[in-house]
Amino acid sequence: MAAIFDFVKNFTGTKYDDIPGAAVEAAKREVLDSLATALGGSSKAGVGELVDMVKEWGGSEQSTIIAYGIKCPAPNAAQVNGTMIHALDYDDGHQVALVHIGCVAVSTCLAVAERMGKVSGKELITAIALGGDFLARLGLASRPGTSALGSGWHPTTLFGFLGSAAMAGRLMGLDEEKMINALGLAYHQCGGAGSGVGDGALAKRMGPGLAARAGITAALMAERGITGERDPLEGRTGLFNAYMGGDYDVKILTSDLGKRFEGVNIGNKPYPCCGLTHACIDATLALMSRYNINPDQIRDITVYGGQSIYGLSQPPEVKRAPRTITDAQFSVPWVVATALVKGKVTVDDFTDEAIKRQEILKIAQKVNARLDPAMDRHGVGPGGVIITMQDGTEYTEEVEHCLGSVERPMAFEDCTVKFRECAACSIKPLPTDTVDKVIEMVSRLEKLSDATEIIRLLG
Repeated sequence: MAAIFDFVKNFTGTKYDDIPGAAVEAAKREVLDSLATALGGSSKAGVGELVDMVKEWGGSEQSTIIAYGIKCPAPNAAQVNGTMIHALDYDDGHQVALVHIGCVAVSTCLAVAERMGKVSGKELITAIALGGDFLARLGLASRPGTSALGSGWHPTTLFGFLGSAAMAGRLMGLDEEKMINALGLAYHQCGGAGSGVGDGALAKRMGPGLAARAGITAALMAERGITGERDPLEGRTGLFNAYMGGDYDVKILTSDLGKRFEGVNIGNKPYPCCGLTHACIDATLALMSRYNINPDQIRDITVYGGQSIYGLSQPPEVKRAPRTITDAQFSVPWVVATALVKGKVTVDDFTDEAIKRQEILKIAQKVNARLDPAMDRHGVGPGGVIITMQDGTEYTEEVEHCLGSVERPMAFEDCTVKFRECAACSIKPLPTDTVDKVIEMVSRLEKLSDATEIIRLLG
């Protein structure tokens, strides 16, 4: 039997009590982390433009756009919220599959839950846990040992179409036949080229929202009896053959399905930029803390690591002087220079004004990258920083596992700090008591009879 049918049975048959405790807690962190980055991203480029477009479209007032106080059709709300969550590149992600999860899962599930009406916290957790597991497995099984990124695709967006449809279908109570059709219809819409990163384009942050919109639309079509491809994963024209050239591993895809949940391997980010840069940020901050380095006395800086760190340092003329915020989010030289000058890396460092700060640009010009093939990893790998002072003194720090990784995880309490930080950047200021109430409600999400109360507080 094709693997897609195993997933369909898993999505339609799993109960909340089947979800391991660690996966439940991971889903709750995912919700709070995603709501945090949504608030932080609400004022960023591209989001307001999407909101204006959705307002122009009009339609049924089904689901809430976070921070804007607008209700619109569920697919449209999910598109805006998914973009918002991903806009800062501060959202969670699977450390090996290199797939962002919450931007698709939380935007989909909250929009559909509002459309459906009263949905319990347990049911929301179940859908998110199943969806996160599915998205991660798609990433892990594709081009095993490497990454779907190598195919030119943005895995979050590409896999997000199917993941969103499955989560929407779960919350809508689709039976197995309709769930198959939802997945087939979602696959029919699949896309998500990785070109936006290299161009420094806003397209990068749009992808997850497009996937969430399409996934919900696919589930709604299937609910009405519209049919889709029967095997959108392994079929002759399915995802693994059409997008990955047949390079996939079905054992990785389905191993311990329903027993092992990959949500426990989702990391939360402590810095609002590409996770592949985080080991170098950690290394830089460690050196600053240990040696009280004066940036003005630095002669040169070497960052080193596997292909990911080296690649995010090329071409030097762009990475040392970002053209756009997206460039800065994906630049090792820029984030290292920021850490050296400011002693931290926060959302305030990724604005149109911040990327023009001369004191940071000056230090970024001193950063060179060195490729160390021995440090290559499938997923987020280690990184190192060497700082050479004008008097010849050399400081070196290497980080194997960055903060926020599975090995050095952020706790729910860390996510509350992040939530407060991002809430302060919301396009609509939130009262302190609202911030406190949202945190408290997510902390006991499994006890809520109506989980949509949370998003209504953030409308």
